[in-house]
Amino acid sequence: MAFMAGDDVLLDRELFLFDVRASRAHAEGLRNIGVVSDDECAALCKELNQLARDFAASDFVLDERFEDGHSAIEAHLTDTLGEVGKKIHTGRSRNDQVLVATRLYLVDALQALRTTCLDSARAFIDQAEGDPNTPMPGYTHLQHAVVSSTGHWFAGYAEAFLDNAQLAGQTIDWVNSNPLGTAAGYGVNLPLDRHHTTHALGFNRLQLNPMYAQNSRGKFELQMLTALAQALMDLRRFAWDVSLFCTPEFGFVTLPDRFTTGSSIMPNKRNPDLIELLRASYGVVHGAMAELQSILSLPGAYHRDLQFTKGPVLRAVSHGLTALTLLPDVASAMRFKAQRMRAAIEPEMFATDLALKRAAEGIPFRDAYRGALSDPEALAAMNPADSIEARVSAGAPGNLMLEVLRQRLDDLTGA
Repeated sequence: MAFMAGDDVLLDRELFLFDVRASRAHAEGLRNIGVVSDDECAALCKELNQLARDFAASDFVLDERFEDGHSAIEAHLTDTLGEVGKKIHTGRSRNDQVLVATRLYLVDALQALRTTCLDSARAFIDQAEGDPNTPMPGYTHLQHAVVSSTGHWFAGYAEAFLDNAQLAGQTIDWVNSNPLGTAAGYGVNLPLDRHHTTHALGFNRLQLNPMYAQNSRGKFELQMLTALAQALMDLRRFAWDVSLFCTPEFGFVTLPDRFTTGSSIMPNKRNPDLIELLRASYGVVHGAMAELQSILSLPGAYHRDLQFTKGPVLRAVSHGLTALTLLPDVASAMRFKAQRMRAAIEPEMFATDLALKRAAEGIPFRDAYRGALSDPEALAAMNPADSIEARVSAGAPGNLMLEVLRQRLDDLTGA
């Protein structure tokens, strides 16, 4: 039993309130087809509401007394309501019970992901609008490339998290289907009111075929983790930039003390530990995705292997969302050092500007390209502000088009 049940009952603490909510909708559906009476449905729903309150208040504890959260609900209803409580499992299996609780959990987590991505995008847009033109070196291959700006850097991450928020919303639409009523994968001998449970639980549509409902277990979780991983990849890149910019070799960025820690032995050190842990967070979700993909190598219909999908999903979602929730505050609090960045801009970084300027005057670009570095006096006469101002292509440092990003943020938030 220790091996077969494992941590399932403890993991179900994350899913329990969703399971209770689905049980309430199921009871109403049974009433609609005459399996339970109005009074019995009212009793079941009242007790389920009380169970949810008791669980939230820690007066009901999901622990090793139960095999899992599903059996705990049924046992509690039977203890409190007797024969009426025994009716709650009519027409459903633990298979569709875990499916619907997990599906509700995924939708809730995706909504949280969407919100925190929008919060991050807002923080980056605010920073870009407040500091649009401070020059900084732009890099490719970690080598000096061209002159960039702080506004350009912030705007890049703003657009990334707008995309991540949009992807989370699209994933909600894809995931948000109702598996309750598919039982163990082959339907039941009852005209279950699946349209009622779909509406009551806020799903967009029925997940129709019972066998596919079983085959989708893990598949929908994997898609949620994919959306989460997209956001965490951008978080990882942001954290890499900040960790590099905080080094003495760069010296471009300062962070408040609350985002750094001291060394246990070196009094001179302040380390960007939070930034480094944010950088590592993608690995937690990527590991969970690999674990799921390995488990899902199965033939059709239900197999007990699927129990092991629950742990990695819950851990990855909890960790990933916690990491992303910290990002808006970090983005808002970081500060660039203008003088240090200006000192890092070398005359050679204007070579692309010079080549394009001469190409615009009629010199073939390849000739202008080859000649740009051979005119050090022209390069020395150029300055970062002019370089930024001249970069006028859409989205470039001289034409950030922050109003477009702000409008997209407003559209996604419904402002």
